[in-house]
Parts: sequence; C-alpha cells; structure tokens
Amino acid sequence: MTIDPVQLTADLIRCPSVTPKEGGALRLLADILGDAGFECTRVDRNGTPNLFARWGNRGANKSFGFNGHTDVVPVGDEAAWSVPPFGAIMKDGYLYGRGATDMKSGVAAFAAAAIDFVTQTPPDGAVIMTITGDEEGPATDGTTALLDWMAQNNEAMTDCLVGEPTCPNEMGEMMKVGRRGSMTAWFTARGVQGHAAYPHRAKNPVPAMARLIDTLASHQIDQGTDHFDPSTLAVVTFDTGNAATNVIPAECTAAVNIRFTDLHSGDSLTQWLQTQMDDVAHAFDMDFSMNVKVSGESFLTPPGSLSDLVARAVTAETGVTPELSTSGGTSDARFVKNHCPVVEFGLVGKTMHAVDERVKVDQINQLKSVYSRILKDYFA
Repeated sequence: MTIDPVQLTADLIRCPSVTPKEGGALRLLADILGDAGFECTRVDRNGTPNLFARWGNRGANKSFGFNGHTDVVPVGDEAAWSVPPFGAIMKDGYLYGRGATDMKSGVAAFAAAAIDFVTQTPPDGAVIMTITGDEEGPATDGTTALLDWMAQNNEAMTDCLVGEPTCPNEMGEMMKVGRRGSMTAWFTARGVQGHAAYPHRAKNPVPAMARLIDTLASHQIDQGTDHFDPSTLAVVTFDTGNAATNVIPAECTAAVNIRFTDLHSGDSLTQWLQTQMDDVAHAFDMDFSMNVKVSGESFLTPPGSLSDLVARAVTAETGVTPELSTSGGTSDARFVKNHCPVVEFGLVGKTMHAVDERVKVDQINQLKSVYSRILKDYFA
C-alpha cells in the first residue's frame, strides 16, 4: 500500500479546519489509517477534535510516535489571496492553501511514510500518531488531552517526532531539540483621575508604569547557554484608554512577553517580575497588580540517539546536515517532552500563516522520504 503525500496534503487542505473546527481532516485521516491497519480512536475533549492512531500492539517495547495538527489559522483577507485558500491549487511547482506549510504537509508526509512502512515491512514494535485540532488555538484540550488519554489507557511512545516546519530557508537545514519557554505578564497600575492642569490633585499611574516597563525592558535576563540564545523580553502593549489630553487617567495597563532559556522557569521569572513591580509600587506609592500566563516551560532533549537518528536521515535524504536548534516559538513538543524524548523536523516554514501559504511539491515528497528512513532505521 502506497500513499501519495502530495495528494493527501491537497485533500487535507480542502478540509476547512480553522481552529476549533475539525473540517473533515481527522475523519479523512482516520479512514486512510484505518484501512492500513491502524487502530484509530477519537480523543475529543471539550469540543476539541483529536485523533490517536496505533499500528502494532499496545505496550510494545519499542514504539515510535509522530505528533502534529490539522487545525489552521484563519485565512484573513480572502481577497488578498491569489487562489482559493482551501482550493489546494497547484502551480509552478507549489501547492497552495491554508495549512499547506503549517502543517498539513507534515501530517500527510508522516502518515504516508508510516502507512508504507507498516504495510510493506511490518516492524517489531508499534507506530503511533497523535494528531490534534487545537495546536493553533488555546492548546488546552489538544495534545494534552491525547497524552492524558494515553496515560489512562496504557498507551506510550518511546520516542516522538513533531512534524512542525523547522527549516528557515533550505530543506534540511534545521531541526529542533528543544524550545524556549514562553510567558506573558499583564500589569495594571491604579491611581486617581484628575485634571491635567492640577496634577497635584490626581495620582498619575503613567509615570509609575513607564518606570516599571523601562526597568524590565532594560534588564538583560541572561546571556544564553550552549543550546539557547539569550532570553528576551518584549513590551507588547502600553495603554491608558485615555483620548483626552487634559485628563490624567486613573488606570494604566501594560504587558510583556518573555521567551526564556532553561536557566529559568515560569515560577522564577514570575517572582522576578513581582519583585520589580513591588519596588516600583513602593517608590511611587502606587497600587499595582499583575496577572501571568506561562504558555510553556523551556526544555531541551539532550543531543543523543534520537537527534542523531533524525539528523542522519535528514542528511541522507537532503544532503544537508541540520543544525540542532531551540529557536522559534512554542510547539506541542512542550507537552510531549513530559511523556518521552522528542525532537522536531519538518519543512521550510517561510509562508506559514501568510497570505498565499504554499509549499514546494518536491519538498513534501522529500519529507516523506526522511520520515520513512527514520522509521526504517529506528526499527532496524
């Protein structure tokens, strides 16, 4: 049984699976995988669609897993597209459509590779796929729901590859062995509203907030590590909601986003933020509050057997030696790392989330070849 990953990518693109809509994508995959002998289970939670698929016996000593998602971001201004966003139009060697890069091509490539592998050379072990419809959304009931269900049902992966786009410009140039942590902090300073001509009668929260934000933005959190670039703090909003130039506002809000290395945790950085805020609140005699959301902790899969396996396959199929990187944003690998060792490798991601999102057709076939070699070598 042979599956064409390009055709499967096109079929998935035609499923309008904008988060949180399933759009038919998981049903399509369940049908194809089921025909190939995979045991497929829908693991929906709180309206979020998820699919678990396993070939081989539960509890196998060796089980290789793939993780990915079929949900996509909204198309934005459809009039700006040169093709229908869910039309899966092929032209000039590219396949166009929302999700073409992020990441229906990756899901199609690993599904096609897995089907070919288990039907042509059945391994001594299990091949598992965990595919969510909630990676682009809150991510609270997607891969986490799948991992929770697996724990409850004695399902396990011994190693996992996430098929997200990882290459900046050239196929094969980068794989991910970890990710920076991500967190956002929202601050509110509360003063007393008054007339701008009589500032002594008011209590202006803006200078206090400006001091806090300048203090945070001016601070170098760290200088990076062997595997991580330095942590960064970005000011993402500063607002009073005040349109009047003769009014001192009663309230000022701001937010910062921090991407951090494995030198820190969400808790340690929250404590640092709290200390800085308390110092400014005391200096200005201002009422401050803070709300923090940690989207994911930093993690590293130490270079070793799994990264070596993937790197060898990438080099063999692309002729390029991949850099082991932790750059970029978050991915569902941040959840999988609590279950088993995990790395990421996928396509060039230059057009993901963009108008006229597209992928080179030959790279989809190349990616399937990489995944096929990984499976062959893993179970050799």
